[in-house]
Formats: sequence, structure tokens, C-alpha cells
Amino acid sequence: MQQEVLTIQVVITGETRVKGAAGEAGMVAFTGTVDCPNFHGVILPGGVDTQRMVNGRLTLSARYMLEGTDADGNVCRVFIENNGATDDPTQPMTTTPAIFTDSPALQWLETAALRGTLEPHGPDGVIIHIFAE
Repeated sequence: MQQEVLTIQVVITGETRVKGAAGEAGMVAFTGTVDCPNFHGVILPGGVDTQRMVNGRLTLSARYMLEGTDADGNVCRVFIENNGATDDPTQPMTTTPAIFTDSPALQWLETAALRGTLEPHGPDGVIIHIFAE
């Protein structure tokens, strides 16, 4: 059984792309908020999603830091690296998140089997759902 542990609303703030002969790459800057039972806070400045498209295969690697309070009301930070790949960019993507945190209440996320999904949200955003298996 899976349980949603984090819901992150991402707002894209900028994008830089380059197209080469062998593929293309983009770096997508973002900010956002988290408001769910396990954590309430914001994405700190510096969040970026690095995307590569080679032979029709899209890979992404997003890295960002959250700051806020955990379910126990303690101030904490959460680092997330979220990686994914798809051969059909028009379909929803499943990702594999990795987490580090200084929150004792969320420490279990560092070793949990996690899965993420991306859901489009408006013209300039996505919602990242992170589930523990």
C-alpha cells in the first residue's frame, strides 16, 4: 500500500535551453510551496530541473531544498533529488525521489522506497506527489 507523504506545488520561474546536433537540454528554475500533513513550507531559491532529450527519450533530474515545519511543528529542511525518464513526454511521468532531512519526524523518508508523479498545474507549474511504498 502506498501513502502520499509530500505534495509540492511548483511554479516555474525561468527556463534556459540549448539544442545541439545529438540532443537538447534545458534547465528549468522554480519555486513553490508545500502544504500537506507531514510538512508545511516553501521551496528555497535555487531549485532547478535539468532536462535532456536524446533520441526521443526525456530524462529529468530536479534538485531542490524545502524549508518549513514538520508534522511535530519543528523547523526543518528537506533536500529532494527527483529523477525520471520517459519515451513519451505527453504521458504522466513517474519519478524516483531521494530525500535527506534534518527533521527527526521525517527521517524515515531517507530510507523509504519512494515514488513520485508529476501532474501539470496551470501554464507555469506542476504538482509533485511523493508516495512511500
